[in-house]
Amino acid sequence: MSTPGAHHADGGGVDDAVRALLLLMPRMVGRAKKIPVPEALQAFSLAPRHLSLLAYLLFDGPMTVNELAARLQVAPTTVSLLVGDLSRQGILERRADEADRRRRIIGIAAAHQPAITSWLAPGAAAWRKALAPLTPEQRQVFVDTLLAYEAAVADEV
Repeated sequence: MSTPGAHHADGGGVDDAVRALLLLMPRMVGRAKKIPVPEALQAFSLAPRHLSLLAYLLFDGPMTVNELAARLQVAPTTVSLLVGDLSRQGILERRADEADRRRRIIGIAAAHQPAITSWLAPGAAAWRKALAPLTPEQRQVFVDTLLAYEAAVADEV
């Protein structure tokens, strides 16, 4: 194992990767925080938990609460609360499923679609550009690594 501060000439050591990420992560977070909320959405109290939900609806289209819950890895009751909040504000719309009138399909309200698209689409485009050159296996390693980092950070707090 390498000692802190040790330098590897090949640049491939874990410590070198950690150094690179210690510089990169704050820049990435800083850039993400600088993405302005569109004027049309500034009056709403949108929190990070709303962004993932809106992103899934934007990129995957309307879906049920249970489908959203599965994607967001949270309980359907949590999604129901978020959807209720965003529906009351007019950001989301609920409509009956044509195949099963008891089910509700959740979608972004047409009036807010352009603002949400202009806000969230550039980030998705940047991820596509960064991930496209990788093989499916490399993409999975990248995602798994970020998930492992998130879990390790959560263990530390």
